[in-house]
Amino acid sequence: MRLLLTFFIATWTLCAQAGTDTLQQIIDEHWAWHLQQSPETLTYRGERSGNDRWTDRSLEAMEQRYRQRGEFLQRLEAIDPETLSADDQLNQRMLARSLRSDRKAYELGLPLMDMNMRDGPQHQYQISAATPFDNIDDYRMWLSRLGALPTLLQQETALLQEGIKRQRVQPRVVIERIPEQISKITGADIEDNPFYRPFLEMPEAIAPEQAETLRKDARELIANRVNPAYAEFRDFLLQTYLPACREQPGIGALPGGKAIYEFLASDFTTTTLTPQEIHELGKREVARILEEMQAIKDEVGFKGDLQAFNNFLRTDPQFYYETPEELFQAYLAVSKRLDPELVKLFGKLPRMPYGVRPIPAESAPDTTTAYYMRPADNGTRAGYYYVNLYRPEVRPKYEMEVLSVHEAVPGHHLQIALAQELEELPEFRKDSSVTAFVEGWALYSEQLGYQMGLYQDPYSRYGQLTYDMWRAVRLVVDTGIHYFGWSRQRAIDYFKANAGKTEADIINEIDRYIGWPGQALAYKIGQLKIMALRADAEQALGANFDIRSFHDELLGAGAIPLDALEIRMDSWLTAQQQQAN
Repeated sequence: MRLLLTFFIATWTLCAQAGTDTLQQIIDEHWAWHLQQSPETLTYRGERSGNDRWTDRSLEAMEQRYRQRGEFLQRLEAIDPETLSADDQLNQRMLARSLRSDRKAYELGLPLMDMNMRDGPQHQYQISAATPFDNIDDYRMWLSRLGALPTLLQQETALLQEGIKRQRVQPRVVIERIPEQISKITGADIEDNPFYRPFLEMPEAIAPEQAETLRKDARELIANRVNPAYAEFRDFLLQTYLPACREQPGIGALPGGKAIYEFLASDFTTTTLTPQEIHELGKREVARILEEMQAIKDEVGFKGDLQAFNNFLRTDPQFYYETPEELFQAYLAVSKRLDPELVKLFGKLPRMPYGVRPIPAESAPDTTTAYYMRPADNGTRAGYYYVNLYRPEVRPKYEMEVLSVHEAVPGHHLQIALAQELEELPEFRKDSSVTAFVEGWALYSEQLGYQMGLYQDPYSRYGQLTYDMWRAVRLVVDTGIHYFGWSRQRAIDYFKANAGKTEADIINEIDRYIGWPGQALAYKIGQLKIMALRADAEQALGANFDIRSFHDELLGAGAIPLDALEIRMDSWLTAQQQQAN
């Protein structure tokens, strides 16, 4: 990889001197640079070359990346888009948008405060799930990566200290969970330490004496370097960072905070909607969904208001499994029912399969109900749908179908795996994670469950509405917290008043929004755009509307901004109308 980067830099220098930069050269050079800067990306793509190191998160490295992104952006902007094909114009716009976004985030100081209870150095062990452990070299690279953890934690400490100095700090409610997360790592017996997990079952191809040497090295490394470094980082959080954290949950409380949130809202939604417009849209969606929820409550004959019905769903044992094992088997059963139904809705399906795994016990109490891990780009690892088995008594049965549709198929797995298989796209487009598209598609997919034969009983239909309401509520509470100065409790109360999710889920969700401003807006905004595009196509084409063709076109360019998606689908619709005539 380093040789490849050197080659591209040399090529760039020659081309720049000759004035012959091409878009493809810039795209290729930027991608090689991006992979060199982010060894974790290499790991998740299934490549081994970065498995011995972490991203350099020093202040100096971040400043250098800011300058280098500016250089790439300058070269991109020097190319006249009129000289490019329509596909290359989109490539140019998307790469430029990504570079501008990263540079703006740096200018606003966001990298100084991007740690929260769901994402940060306390979760570095999770990358082991994407790391191959097939031979001695794999284990040695993991040991090298572990040996580099103290440096990473020192860099994170320096970032947080700079954040204190520049008034770019997270709220206390987000950070106060992290010391306990670290204690679960350092307080465990070495063989229960999550960084040691790859050594519990080693390949038979590794000789027993070699395996024991590797295990011994790992135990010593964790005991003498990893755990002490984490303990020092935990002490820093408790003694220095937490006292400097802000009490107010919203990012708007920081100097220039409202401008930061306006940028984040635009960046995550890929629209020009203002926080005020998003807030009002959310309230309208909440009112609409409440009417549908009321109808189901009446259908099942429940005597009481919607709040009482939600409380009944949260507390009645009939809606919950008693053990994590039962819950996991039920998730497996739901997932097996999804795949055969996809042919009704899609002409093209991904080759890559997905599996179901439990969320690691160390992070389960502080994370959401489920999440998805994408497949390796080189085909060496399937996608995985991770489900939360912590406290099964708060994981309702009636939410399992809609959750599985969102995280697995036809939601995240189908969309992301298909994008990885689009051979005509440059690599950065295959890996594109435009949140409004990716999460908008997954939320839109939840309603496709009806066409897949799901939601057969009223409680499962209520579960689907609960999830739709969940994302509508996000528009209100995220803008409320970060732009209009809502308290954490006000946001929790609004969520509880309008959604049937359990209190444990609601608190985790609100704290997630507090720690990750703006991201929660993308789901509903993306879903509404896709639904509007489908409604326009159905009305225009009538009996000639083909849902499989619509979905194939929608997913056929990977994850793209919503304005580009509208242009793409308008072109498809025009072609369909001409064909029908």
